[in-house]
Amino acid sequence: MERIASFTINHLKLLPGLYVSRKDGKDGTVVTTFDLRITAPNREPVIDMPALHTIEHLGATFLRNSEEKENIVYFGPMGCRTGCYLVMFGEREAEEVFPLVLKMCDFILGFEGEIPGAKPEECGNYSEQNLPMAQYYIRKYRDELLNNRRFEYPAD
Repeated sequence: MERIASFTINHLKLLPGLYVSRKDGKDGTVVTTFDLRITAPNREPVIDMPALHTIEHLGATFLRNSEEKENIVYFGPMGCRTGCYLVMFGEREAEEVFPLVLKMCDFILGFEGEIPGAKPEECGNYSEQNLPMAQYYIRKYRDELLNNRRFEYPAD
């Protein structure tokens, strides 16, 4: 079997950043998948599930209401719990979506109140949310983005 592209990235060298994971095209349509790597894999604890769930709900709500809402395909957590994927229509670069990701971080950091979609009729695990921890991880991630601007996967 062909090796999945994301498994070819050396996760022992991977640090928090905003990376282009892949670009896929079909019938003239291109989608770009971004790797929003929030924690350093295998070196930092993974994001706890309630915080990651809250990041998913707030990030998706922001993105699907943003100026780019027509270009948002998907936003959600990685199975390894070290970050999230953002999938957008178009052939895009990390530097191009950097301002949007910062705005999403600011939205999450400033959010107060009831988490969107956190009701039993709206979510399959509505009660597993943690806004303070989500804000902790996103504050740390935003600081990493601003201070280090990692947009390219590490060379192996």
